Order: sequence, then structure tokens, then C-alpha cells
Amino acid sequence: MLRWFVAVLSRSCFVPKGGSMFYAVRKGRRTGVYRTWAECQEQVNKFPFASFKKFASEKDAWTFVRAGPAGPEQQQLEPAGAFGPPAVTQDSGSQREELEFNTVCCTTCKRPYEQSTKEEQIAKRVKHDEGHSVCSTPTVSEDKFSYMGDFAVVYTDGCCTGNGRNRARAGIGVYWGPGHPLNTSERLPGRQTNQRAEIHAACKAIEQAKSQNIKKLIIYTDSKFTINGITSWVDNWKTNGWRTSSGGSVINKEDFERLDNLAKGIEIQWMHIPGHAGFRGNEEADRLAREGACKQKC
Repeated sequence: MLRWFVAVLSRSCFVPKGGSMFYAVRKGRRTGVYRTWAECQEQVNKFPFASFKKFASEKDAWTFVRAGPAGPEQQQLEPAGAFGPPAVTQDSGSQREELEFNTVCCTTCKRPYEQSTKEEQIAKRVKHDEGHSVCSTPTVSEDKFSYMGDFAVVYTDGCCTGNGRNRARAGIGVYWGPGHPLNTSERLPGRQTNQRAEIHAACKAIEQAKSQNIKKLIIYTDSKFTINGITSWVDNWKTNGWRTSSGGSVINKEDFERLDNLAKGIEIQWMHIPGHAGFRGNEEADRLAREGACKQKC
């Protein structure tokens, strides 16, 4: 009888009360399991390649922590689960300005498992024109969003076929969750490049967040270029009269100006997540971006 009581008591220790969660930090300033997002955030915010994850069970959280530091290979092998932040890496803020690069999208890289569900196909998607005006946006109830602590979570992605060529086609994808009315798949207006698509996808997410009166936002993106640009380079560019450290013109000046202006008045945590590594949020944003690239310009 005593053994049974101890076993029951032990199991109850791992059940969160009142729907609370456990935040496991596998790589950060101090590893461990925390009861609030604020405590977890202190350990991972701006920590190079931080690794953390939210759990409903304390036992699972400690298992994650004891698995040891997560390298890129481990992160890619971790299966995608339900929508919500997986173990991800935060960009280290490298000062290297990345060049434009080709990203193959649309039908050239579709994979069988990425076919959208009927629910997602009929989900309302908000569009904006080339003037970047915000269209009428439906009001979405708070419980439709996914949260890490008091931060709403969104995934963004951009893609471009024939990047750098005359017939290039670029699209943006914003993913808030399965069947979410704010999920967006649009053709990129203006110059068609991969980097512009990444920046505009982030802009779209921020516009949508502000339209819902969201004050704190976590943006997951696989674009280190976008993260470095908005968190490190943009201040130096403005100080230097929108010139790079080598004295050249900033190629995407107007796009970063827009992103910089939108980022004011909202607290944003920029998080880097490996692309094409099986994380559902990133895969869905990628699918939406590729579908957008196949559409006609507004």
C-alpha cells in the first residue's frame, strides 16, 4: 500500500497544475527546467544557437534537457509535432552580409506530404497590394493563436524561382496555425528576389499582429539574412547613410526601411529555425510561399 501511494505521488509531480507548462532549456545561459516563459526567455534570448522547448510534463522536459546540447544534425532529426515552437536555434547575430541566393520553389520542389488540407485551402488569407496598404483584416479570437508565454507565435518564409533572372517568381508565406484565418500565401509585389520575399513575409506577419492588437510576437524564420539585417545591420546602415560597411549601397534599402518602421511599437523576438528540417510551422510557411510564387501579381 505504501509503495502504491509513493508511486501515485511521484507520477502526480509530473502533472502540471492549472494547465501550466514546463520550459526546458537544453542550451542557454543556464540549462534546466523553468515554470514560466519569462524565466526561460532570460536563458535563451540572444544566446547563440539556444535550444529550448515547451512541455506539458516535467519528466519530458528533463528528458529533453538531459539529452545534451543540440547540434544542427540533432535538430533536423527531431520530428515535427503539433503546431507550436519546436527546439530551435536563435540567430547569433553574425555580421556577415549574405548575398542573394537561388531558392527553388513552386512545382519544382513540391513534396507529396506537403499537399494542403481542404481546411487550409479554404482558410481566408489576407492580401495587400503593391502600395503595402493593410487590407480589411478579420478579428481573430485570442485562443486561435499559439503562445510561448505571453508572446504570440508565427512562422514566415519567402521563396523565389529563377532568382536573379528576368522571369523570376517570388512568393511569401505566413503561418499562424492549422486552418488559421490569417495564414497568408501571396505573390511578392515588385522586384522578384528571395531575400525581398523573406523580408516581406516578416512585414506581413507584423502587420497582421498589429491588426489583432498583439503586443508581443515571436517570428520564426529560416532567413538569417532577415534576422541579421533587422537586429544588427540596419542601425549601422542608417548611421552610414544607408551604406554598407564596405561603402556600397544597401540593395534592399526600401524593404528594410519598411520592416524597421513596422517593428516599432511591438516587442519582437526574432528566432532562427533550420529550413527544410521537418518542423511543421516552417514547412507550412514554405508551402504557402511556394504557392504564392505561382500566383499572379496583384
